[in-house]
Amino acid sequence: MIETVKLTQYSHGSGCGCKISPKVLETILSDTNIIYEDPNLLVGNDTKDDAAVYALDEETAIISTTDFFMPIVDDPFDFGAIAATNAISDIYAMGGEPVMAISILGWPVDKLAAEVAREVVAGGKSVCRDAGIMLAGGHSIDSPEPIFGLAVTGRVKISDIKTNDKATAESELFLTKPLGIGILTTAQKKGVLKPEDLQTAKKLMLTLNRIGQEFGRIKGVSALTDVTGFGLLGHLIEVCEGSEVAAEIDFDKVPVISSIDSYLEQKCVPGGTNRNFKSYGHKVVPMGNRQKNILCDPQTSGGLLVAVEPGARAEVEKLFKSHDLKLESFGRLVPAEEGEPVIKLL
Repeated sequence: MIETVKLTQYSHGSGCGCKISPKVLETILSDTNIIYEDPNLLVGNDTKDDAAVYALDEETAIISTTDFFMPIVDDPFDFGAIAATNAISDIYAMGGEPVMAISILGWPVDKLAAEVAREVVAGGKSVCRDAGIMLAGGHSIDSPEPIFGLAVTGRVKISDIKTNDKATAESELFLTKPLGIGILTTAQKKGVLKPEDLQTAKKLMLTLNRIGQEFGRIKGVSALTDVTGFGLLGHLIEVCEGSEVAAEIDFDKVPVISSIDSYLEQKCVPGGTNRNFKSYGHKVVPMGNRQKNILCDPQTSGGLLVAVEPGARAEVEKLFKSHDLKLESFGRLVPAEEGEPVIKLL
């Protein structure tokens, strides 16, 4: 019998809130003076996209990604399942189909039993099975804190590849999951999260973004990315700057988890929220404290951010309905103007 543990007490961060801030990451990934070009590498580091894409021939490409983090929930099986769902999302965010995965495991063997790690891996395997792929191997190390994630390989028709740097002005913006995961998981670490809200958070984080593969087949989807540790604003700014457009957001129409305001009143704000704001807050106007806490909230296994051209709205609406999702635009893309903010909140 496995002793009951609370995994979150063994990590200094949680979920995608562990991500290095966008500003620091930009420094790390800046030019290293190593110049090598491969014409078959269709998507690489230069676009700040969700995964790398490599052409196998004129029609087919492989997608490669990796994602891992420290515990965001206490239950080992759930932690493994959420980490796996989050990692596989990057394949869907490129319009692709996952093919296989290998695991990444860091474990404090002097603090936590191997049987607990086994449950984490079992959770990852269960999600891989739901996605129709094998967890085909992996690598493990002895580490001070528990870490789990996947390296995932996918495939995609080259004509179906979706990136975050091809968005067009006049495209409408949609989300497939509401915001607020970071707030709820912070409330859990503080011991104030209600059981029903914990179930809401788990359900959202364990929902595969498989709809992304279907977005890949819709030509009028001009850009696609998933919303994770940089918050909605961080990932939208990447879309805007990569595509040389700006965005206007109707804050009241942004989908959020209904209970988050009660936790904001209890100051359940992840540390990643302020790191995100310091990295890109100057590119957004105007932004009050509540807006910051929601729009900069780091999401773990968040939804897809979809930019849809006007002519494709009916096709996208039909797809949303088939996945029991409500189609409601929270903003639109507009031509970028020199000297103007990247994002305006209306």
